[in-house]
Amino acid sequence: MKRTGGLRRKTRYLFKKHRSAKGKISLANYLQEFKAGEKVILSLESAVQKGMYHPRFYGKMGKISGKKGRCYEVSITEGNNEKTVIAHPVHLKRI
Repeated sequence: MKRTGGLRRKTRYLFKKHRSAKGKISLANYLQEFKAGEKVILSLESAVQKGMYHPRFYGKMGKISGKKGRCYEVSITEGNNEKTVIAHPVHLKRI
């Protein structure tokens, strides 16, 4: 049996934007640059599907470990495990 859904399954209210946040996306956020070792918060921009990571990492804090194309590798500790998430800069916020 094939499972329906995918990465955006059960995210109707999780990715919902506030009324004041709707509209065009800032180019400064889209083109922002990070250096290795910088701390960031993973916060999804629901209007951009490119470089979107799995919703289970939404709101987590991590460190930039490198760059992969246009996206960045962010290392996150989840429990005792260290995981690497690849995310577009529009989905990242500096701390």
